[in-house]
Amino acid sequence: MPIVVDIDVMLAKRKMSVGDLAERIGITPANLAVLKNGRAKAVRFTTLNALCEVLQCQPGDLLRWEVEDAAGG
Repeated sequence: MPIVVDIDVMLAKRKMSVGDLAERIGITPANLAVLKNGRAKAVRFTTLNALCEVLQCQPGDLLRWEVEDAAGG
């Protein structure tokens, strides 16, 4: 999928653990792992809002689009 999730980057910049972030945004660590590893099919705006609020960032800091290669990437 050409959407890349950069939650790990923001976690490192904020020196925050996955467990702490999950607790602060109100989702399970397992569900946060699905999102941060790019396996989620969708993300709710309420979740994206909570991520941005806790991490003090913009949606574009967490999600980016990359062109797929010709092999279907």
